[in-house]
Amino acid sequence: MAAKVMHAVQYFSHGGGAAALKHVEVPIPEPKSDEILLKVEAASLNPMDYRIQMGIVPFLPRKFPAIPGFDVAGEVVHPGSSTSKFKTGDKVIAYLSYSIGGVAEYVVAKEELTVMRPPEVSADVGAGIPLAAMTAHYALTQSANINLNGTGDLKNILITAASGGVGHYAVQLAKLGNTHVTATCGTRNLDLVRSLGADEVIDYTTPEGAALKSPSGKKYDYVVHCATGFPWARFDPNLSTYGKVIDLTPGLNAILTFVLKNITFSKKKLVPMFVKPNAENLKYLVNLVKEGKIKTVRLKTCIE
Repeated sequence: MAAKVMHAVQYFSHGGGAAALKHVEVPIPEPKSDEILLKVEAASLNPMDYRIQMGIVPFLPRKFPAIPGFDVAGEVVHPGSSTSKFKTGDKVIAYLSYSIGGVAEYVVAKEELTVMRPPEVSADVGAGIPLAAMTAHYALTQSANINLNGTGDLKNILITAASGGVGHYAVQLAKLGNTHVTATCGTRNLDLVRSLGADEVIDYTTPEGAALKSPSGKKYDYVVHCATGFPWARFDPNLSTYGKVIDLTPGLNAILTFVLKNITFSKKKLVPMFVKPNAENLKYLVNLVKEGKIKTVRLKTCIE
């Protein structure tokens, strides 16, 4: 590869939002022995990228300047010396580490967090899968113990921010299980969330929606909470006897509620969730997209 530098997008300190992002030229990264150098075909940004840039997530990024983006689809340019699963020219999907982001011409990815991209899954669709879909999958299968093959007892589930990255996958994945799904979103996305399979959709901009009440009066066994800013008191009256709120973006109040519910032996729980990505789950989710069982909703394309 003749080129030694690449184009990328960076920010140089916390804060500033989109205005703080700068187009730069930087050296093409060198893969370590267990890494793969990829030419990026598509990358996606998640709310987590914004939270990191704004300084909401402690200790990240690890250094400045930083390139945003966890999720990429690309072509293998150079496999590291100790890698064995991929060869030059392979089309792949990868979840990146915290050291360098995907909004660049080239990235290095860990082999253990990279999977093949089948031809049925386009690059832009594939780049939307890793962080968001793996988070939704972990919340449902590990925290809520939902079987995604339709077996098990019927569970009533509330998914907040259901038109967002994690939320839109959570609705689709939940409906692969034996669930009744109530979902919240804004007015303009009601039809979208219904099309994803939600049994009930409530508009959070209305008083009823803000109260999170099921239109059919159901009590929730699990809440996959993808939004922010909801106090425990909003969830409590809507939970079943052993209802559990799975908080995907836990702040200090969520941690305190988690501790309080445990030390008081409350039947209702709040569980802060931190996902641990792995290639097995990523491959499973990519295959679901390939088979048409779930889909990536591309709400906005920044660069094509």
